[in-house]
Amino acid sequence: MPYPFKLPELGFPYNALEPHIDAQTMEIHYTKHHQAYVNNLNAALEKHAAFQKKEVEDLLSSLSDLPTEVQTAVRNNGGGHLNHTMFWQWLKPGGSKEPSGKLAEEIRTTFGAFDTFKEQFAQAATSRFGSGWAWLVADRGGKLKVYSTANQDAPVMEGNRPILGLDVWEHAYYLKYQNRRPDYIKAWWNVVNWDAAARAFEMVKGR
Repeated sequence: MPYPFKLPELGFPYNALEPHIDAQTMEIHYTKHHQAYVNNLNAALEKHAAFQKKEVEDLLSSLSDLPTEVQTAVRNNGGGHLNHTMFWQWLKPGGSKEPSGKLAEEIRTTFGAFDTFKEQFAQAATSRFGSGWAWLVADRGGKLKVYSTANQDAPVMEGNRPILGLDVWEHAYYLKYQNRRPDYIKAWWNVVNWDAAARAFEMVKGR
C-alpha cells in the first residue's frame, strides 16, 4: 500500500520463533525498528504529494526521480520498510527445513545442491561487514544469485527480485546471540518460511 505507509501484520506472536529468535528481540525489532522506518518514510514524503501514490518498490527502483533532499531518507527508510515487510513473511514457526517444487529444482540447478546454497548464503550473511542483509534473489533474467547488501539497501534498487532474505543488523540478534552472528544464522534456518520463498519465486517466473 502507498502513503501513508503502515506497519504490516506480523502474523505470529513474538514468542513463536523461540528458541531460535527470542520474543524480546522480535517485539523490539517489529514495534521499534520497523515502526521507525515507517514513520521516517512517511515524514520524508509528507511534503511531496506527487510521490505519495507510489508503492515503496517503485520509489526505491527510481530514487533519482525523487527530490534530492529526500533521496537518502527514502533509500534508508523505504528500504528498511520493504526489507522488513518481506522478512516477517519469510519467518514461520515450525517451518519446513528446505524448499520443494520449482524453487528447490532451481536451487539445485544453480548451486549444485541445497547444502551448497546454504553455505554460500551463510557466507554472504557472515561476511557482510557492519549492518546489512543476505539475499537469495532472481535477477532480471530469472537466474538465482546469492549476495549481500549494506544497511537497508534493497535488491529492487538493482532490478533484482528477492526470494529470501536475512537481516544481519545487530538489532536482529544481539540480545540473544551478542557477537555470535554465525550462531544466529544457523538458528534462523529452523524458522524459514520456504512456502513464502517459493511463492516469491513463482511470481518471478510468472512475469
